[in-house]
Amino acid sequence: MNDTPVAYDNIPGNYYDKYNTRNPVARYLMDGFLSRFDALTAETGVRNAYEVGCGEGNLSIRLHDRGWNVRGSDLEGVSVSQANEQCVKRGIAPLFETRSLFELTPQVNSAELVICCEVLEHVPNTQQALSVLKSLGKPYLLVSVPREPIWRVLNVARGKYVTQFGNTPGHINHWSSASFIDLLSKTLKVVKVSKPFPWTMVLCRCD
Repeated sequence: MNDTPVAYDNIPGNYYDKYNTRNPVARYLMDGFLSRFDALTAETGVRNAYEVGCGEGNLSIRLHDRGWNVRGSDLEGVSVSQANEQCVKRGIAPLFETRSLFELTPQVNSAELVICCEVLEHVPNTQQALSVLKSLGKPYLLVSVPREPIWRVLNVARGKYVTQFGNTPGHINHWSSASFIDLLSKTLKVVKVSKPFPWTMVLCRCD
């Protein structure tokens, strides 16, 4: 495998504050996502996490507020600034840094639980990305991706990205639940699968 860090441009055109939406349907879907996230993170029995692709820090801060030790990173500097603003509001030191997934190392960025939610659909060279994530999880990795083709069908149904056949800008990888689980199973031990509509969320062991 080529371990040279992959340079890529994230496409922020799909930005939507799904964690704080007031849309009742979107709120219902996010409540389902967060409920499964809470359940799977609790199931690990650990309290130390590193979030890859932290965005505005909502998942990490959610864990912090539950008493976890958390850190994280994201490719987008603006998002990292917003995540660290959440830290300031809580009177804690900034927890997040601007860094590509492919720059992370186990010496610096490993944790008992590595979280990578809503990231892999944006990232080229999925095998190399999973190799990096596997090296960081000591021993757990929690990943989630949009469930296809349901995700694109829902976009078209709400009149979004119709000329792109429902593909959200920046999504370069597309998996059904079965294909995503199959991909993970090749190099990781799948512990538990959850399917909060319309996502696939998987807890894995990296050892």
